[in-house]
Amino acid sequence: MNDVSLSPQDFQQLSAFRYQLRCFLRHSEDICREHGLTPLQYQLLLHLLAGKGRQWATVGELAERLQAKHHGTVMLVDRCEQSGLVRRARGREDRRRSEVHLLPRGAELARTIAAQHQPELRRFRDTFCLTDPPGEA
Repeated sequence: MNDVSLSPQDFQQLSAFRYQLRCFLRHSEDICREHGLTPLQYQLLLHLLAGKGRQWATVGELAERLQAKHHGTVMLVDRCEQSGLVRRARGREDRRRSEVHLLPRGAELARTIAAQHQPELRRFRDTFCLTDPPGEA
């Protein structure tokens, strides 16, 4: 058991944070559904769009970013591939691995949905006095 003693204010701050986080997530879920995507499909596209200088990732990298099991991520990639959002290709460096590549339709959806998140994201940042990520202001 943890010996940390929490004050009523600690609980209030945590409650407020969780509430605002849930409001953001609910708003995000609504936006995704308006565009015919599940929230997980959008997150997968977002992670591909935000890639490390590339618009592809391995299934393992996506599973980590989604905090999901490998087999669940494979099924999610399958659904996105069937919808024309991504395509799977053999790894360039390791042919045993699959690379998941973002297709133009997937990139466009991710950009559109991300833009619609910005007002709520700014409100979330302002509420918790969070700093903007580097390159934003």
